[in-house]
Amino acid sequence: MAQDMKSLRSRIKSVDSTLKLTSAMGLVASSKIRRATDAMLKSRAYATSLKESVKVLAASGECASSPYIKEGKGKSVLIVIAGDRGMAGGYNANVFRMLRDIKCDEYIPIGKRACGKLGKGFESCEKFTSEQAAALARKLCLRVKKGEVSKVGILFTRHVSVISQVPEIEWLLPLKGEKASAEALFEPDASTVLEDAVPLYVGGMIASRVKESFASEVASRRVAMDSAGKNAKQMTDSLTLQYNRARQGAITQEITEIVAGSDA
Repeated sequence: MAQDMKSLRSRIKSVDSTLKLTSAMGLVASSKIRRATDAMLKSRAYATSLKESVKVLAASGECASSPYIKEGKGKSVLIVIAGDRGMAGGYNANVFRMLRDIKCDEYIPIGKRACGKLGKGFESCEKFTSEQAAALARKLCLRVKKGEVSKVGILFTRHVSVISQVPEIEWLLPLKGEKASAEALFEPDASTVLEDAVPLYVGGMIASRVKESFASEVASRRVAMDSAGKNAKQMTDSLTLQYNRARQGAITQEITEIVAGSDA
């Protein structure tokens, strides 16, 4: 009986420590959610504007022979964004599950978990800057122009809501054209504008998708920590009940032994 009580006390203490940890991590995630969501929404608007612009450019006959539009025989490159850390529910697992079904020649990881799985890359989504996105975009675009790369995509997690985050793949290059509702005029010409616009577009999309993935990670972690905290609280209550019953049983047994001894 004493051994059972000791074991229960140890388990209660362990679960209580877990509860404190999940509560602390949940609070940290909650404090980051608003800032991360605001950054995501702003970058979404910018990325959408860039995407619409390059679609119109890509539809121009002047740009038909551009390496950004005509897919060559170079490598396929996929940028993979995963979390900076774990304990975020199924966030990282969902990204890597989708990655299993994709065959590319080269992967560029962003986020510590992605780097751990795919090798050297950018180890922080939270601290990933627009300058880093722009530099990466310039390198990729130069490789496309040289014929080394023909296809560039990005695997990220779309933030649907606080309780819903969905991994998806978006192919950035080659571009797909879309006619503008009104005739568009480009100065000096569409081909020249495209040359300048594509690196901006690729960099803007990378930065936007990193921010979206980070907002998804933070939201997923908060939900996971809330759930873990509730489970830990329920387990603590159950173990405390067992401990109290065991303690009551031990006291009853002691009283019974005392009474039996006095009768003897």
